[in-house]
Amino acid sequence: MSLSNTNPAPTIDPASFREALGHFASGITIITTQVDDEPIGFTCQSFYSVSMNPPLVSFSVKASSFSYPKIRQAERFAVNILSSEQSHVSTQFAMRGADKWQGIDWKLSPLGNPVINDSLHWLDCKIHAEHPAGDHLIVIGEVKGLNLDVATAARPLLYFKGKYGGMAGEEK
Repeated sequence: MSLSNTNPAPTIDPASFREALGHFASGITIITTQVDDEPIGFTCQSFYSVSMNPPLVSFSVKASSFSYPKIRQAERFAVNILSSEQSHVSTQFAMRGADKWQGIDWKLSPLGNPVINDSLHWLDCKIHAEHPAGDHLIVIGEVKGLNLDVATAARPLLYFKGKYGGMAGEEK
């Protein structure tokens, strides 16, 4: 099968593209690391599993990200999977130039990454690979540890059509 196409691709309006992608519900994570005793983190909804053997996960980040070069420097990161009660955490970590960690309770993971208290779950990862993709980078991490204390009653924080929400009609 050939992937080449002689027909010119239509121009896709960025606002229309963003609106179309907003129809895909996704979970919300905070990607974190620590460099020189400074906790680093950002909100990320582009997160997914890649492989079971070895255990690999991936996230996408803007190539112009302020936080990601420090994560690359550390060569490790944690994925904090947010609960439906943590929309304020997502909003706080999405801001640029603010103290993202103000009022956030956290501890260090076994690899030395900040893990946010009351998150639904967390994964401790080492950077496995990085691939440029348009205006983003695709980062693949090998999972080296995870939270074994699962919060069974918690629900995930979801993002759909530009709004936070939960399952079964819960709106945030």
